[in-house]
Amino acid sequence: ASGMAIGLIADLAVGADGAGSQAWCRQDELLAQLTVGAPPDLLNRSGQGWGISAFSPEGLKRSGFRAFIEMLRANFAHAGGLRIDHVLGLQRLWVIPLGASPDQGAYLYYPVDDLLRLVALESVRHQAIVLGEDLGTVPEGLREKLSERAILGMRVLLFEQDYGAHFKPILAWPDDALATTSTHDLPTLNGWLQGRDIDWNERLNLIDPVTANDWRRNRQRECEGLDRALRQDPQNFQEEALGNAPTLDASIRFLGHTRAPLVLLPIEDALGLEEQANLPGTVSGHPNWCRRLPGDCNTLLDTLDATRRFELLACARLQAQERDR
Repeated sequence: ASGMAIGLIADLAVGADGAGSQAWCRQDELLAQLTVGAPPDLLNRSGQGWGISAFSPEGLKRSGFRAFIEMLRANFAHAGGLRIDHVLGLQRLWVIPLGASPDQGAYLYYPVDDLLRLVALESVRHQAIVLGEDLGTVPEGLREKLSERAILGMRVLLFEQDYGAHFKPILAWPDDALATTSTHDLPTLNGWLQGRDIDWNERLNLIDPVTANDWRRNRQRECEGLDRALRQDPQNFQEEALGNAPTLDASIRFLGHTRAPLVLLPIEDALGLEEQANLPGTVSGHPNWCRRLPGDCNTLLDTLDATRRFELLACARLQAQERDR
């Protein structure tokens, strides 16, 4: 009724509280002595422990995937789409023994084809789209499996580059994945440009000063690489088109011109904020999910900067559709 072609897109968490109602009701289908996380990588050098439980592969098979199907139906019931958090977990999850550190975990494999078939079946039954957050170390062949079932992946501007800081050109972006400037677990685009995520990692002693300096030097190369990619579009960086944050605004136009069927503009980037909502792998020290947005909710998106960015994105999407016809 509001003109949203898809409607609300719900979010399916990668796991649940091991002491919660789902774990209690489905004890034979969830992992009791393991929690879920991620191994050490370039963004989180110590790994991540999320402190949540997940399904047991053997338990799911024994029960005919009962709990998984219940969960899908509950989430699809009132949504036009479903975003599956850490969709890599349908193939393998990094599990950590209780009391152990994240780097002491191991991969646990799941019946991915069965799970994807159930996701596709329920999405058809509920006439809803499916997005899979396929960020991180992606198992070989998973993106092809998602594409075969019309499950959209996700491509983040900050990651679409090679080791030489050469960013992927507009027409090289795929048509089977959502495009976005950033996510809730990553720095905002303005924060990334200014190295705020590096500052936080150093402040919380997650990295040493030598690593921080190396990271900053590499970030400078990345910023220069992004600038080169954005300047391939002659309309970018024209003063009459962009506001006080030309790189942010040009990035939004850039994503709008890709072949992605959906483009996501996080509210933090629409507002041009510097601080990210969540710093994965931290419990204290960083104000995860605690910051208020700067303004009243009724008028938050009515600022000149936000409305300009929405218009830039809308115009770029229309131009992309005309180009691809």
